[in-house]
Amino acid sequence: MSESTGEPAFVLVTGMSGAGRSTAAKALEDLGWFVIDNLPPGLLFSLAEEAGRVNLAADKVAAVVDVRSLAFTTDLNAAIEELDGRGVGVRVVFLEASDDALVRRFENVRRPHPLQADGRLVDGIDRERGILREVRANADLVIDTSKLNVHELRSKIVSFFGGEDRPGLKVNIVSFGYKYGLPVDADLVVDCRFLPNPHWVPELRPMSGLDAPVREYVLGQPGAKEFLDGYEDLFGVIAAGYTREGKSYATLAVGCTGGRHRSVAMAEQLGGRLRERGMEVQVSHRDVGRD
Repeated sequence: MSESTGEPAFVLVTGMSGAGRSTAAKALEDLGWFVIDNLPPGLLFSLAEEAGRVNLAADKVAAVVDVRSLAFTTDLNAAIEELDGRGVGVRVVFLEASDDALVRRFENVRRPHPLQADGRLVDGIDRERGILREVRANADLVIDTSKLNVHELRSKIVSFFGGEDRPGLKVNIVSFGYKYGLPVDADLVVDCRFLPNPHWVPELRPMSGLDAPVREYVLGQPGAKEFLDGYEDLFGVIAAGYTREGKSYATLAVGCTGGRHRSVAMAEQLGGRLRERGMEVQVSHRDVGRD
């Protein structure tokens, strides 16, 4: 393996089938890595070369390789040597799990092991261990996922490769009108219909919550500030929990009757408050242009 002490220039994710390669790959993608799944070992240098040609970050390229290549160990070791010889630092991450854990996972998804052929599931697992023995022995990082759920494995990958750029929760706040239906992708729904409706104020009716007179009217109502204070704190707790569970995105839907006045103003206020807390927030207004 590469003797470089800096950040890895190229990460290979491999290991036992069913041990969590796909979860590890998704975690790296969430960290901003360029990830290729199920890449034959013989194409690794071509990937590294192409990544350099299109100016991808040198420390943000990863490939997932598995045992389905019949000459897996020879091809992989040769590919690593070629990368090292051409100055591309390589770090190999090997995911493993106990036989019991792997059998349980394959049975849960009702799929055969890729090397099982006409034999039993345990025969495929045993054969794969033999093929991967040398790869595991030379790996830079070995993670036993036997007792890890997907969130815990993701957390480990983030801790190893996230550095200072670990992703926080990305929040999408969308205002909407109840009379047009709930947003189908909402994780959380907030109801602002407890506030007086500017629709019934003639001079405010043609405006929206993006206009200062409507915003001041909505925010000046009893309970508006208390609601924003309380929900800001509550969402801070929810966001922290989502992050611990490995959730990268959350959609917060803020509704009123027509989606034009109250929900728009409150969505904008919540978005600003969450940004001040350091969250990445996008605010959109689904129904603001409807009659």
